[in-house]
Amino acid sequence: MSNAKQTIEAGKAILGIEFGSTRIKAVLIDENNAPISQGSHEWENQLVDGLWTYSIDAIWAGLQDCYADLRKNVKTEYGCEIKQLAAIGISAMMHGYMAFGKDQNILVPFRTWRNTNTAKAAADLSELFHFNIPLRWSISHVYQAILNGEEHVNKIDFLTTLAGYIHWQLTGKKVLGVGDASGMLPIDSNTNNYDAEMVAKFDQLIAPKNLGWKILDTLPQVLNAGEDAGTLTAEGAKKLDPSGTLQSGTP
Repeated sequence: MSNAKQTIEAGKAILGIEFGSTRIKAVLIDENNAPISQGSHEWENQLVDGLWTYSIDAIWAGLQDCYADLRKNVKTEYGCEIKQLAAIGISAMMHGYMAFGKDQNILVPFRTWRNTNTAKAAADLSELFHFNIPLRWSISHVYQAILNGEEHVNKIDFLTTLAGYIHWQLTGKKVLGVGDASGMLPIDSNTNNYDAEMVAKFDQLIAPKNLGWKILDTLPQVLNAGEDAGTLTAEGAKKLDPSGTLQSGTP
């Protein structure tokens, strides 16, 4: 126990947060990947206008409650506070659709992986790309919204996943790991970036709509494991831990 306490107090603990479909989980581990403590928050998606969603308010309330549960458990188990961390990692349920405008506000409620209203788009894109595009991938969602003539599509400034959204809000960086990015738009394994041929085909497909953007303008930057993905900002630390105990600077 004393070793775990020393790890926490030295700022060497690593925090992993996972947004599952029914529970948000936070796990604190040491340098040897041994669990130190954990916290959780249970939640449920809502059916709004025929689509499964979690509200932005529910996302942040859930994250903060999950972290507060972890913080409480650390105080109970080790009698100390989490002031600094060695690293933070975010993972979340697969893909879906989060579209933001230039004001950084979400344009339509988060469409989760459970939504399968994208059959037409997925079929069209699979044929266009000569590559199987699942219903739940972000590119299917955005193209279905375009096919539906949804009012928000010409206002899109940024598309990301739930994990990408949380990372952006905590660090200010619009980035995704290559694995998560591959479910937004297929990745070229030679370049470890979005497939350039598919990008060109998609832009050509939507050009007649005169939306005012091209797909690469809206997607997160793709990063490989080990690359700099930013650090926790002061604003991000406050969003994660409203008590103000957690300090900024964590990668």
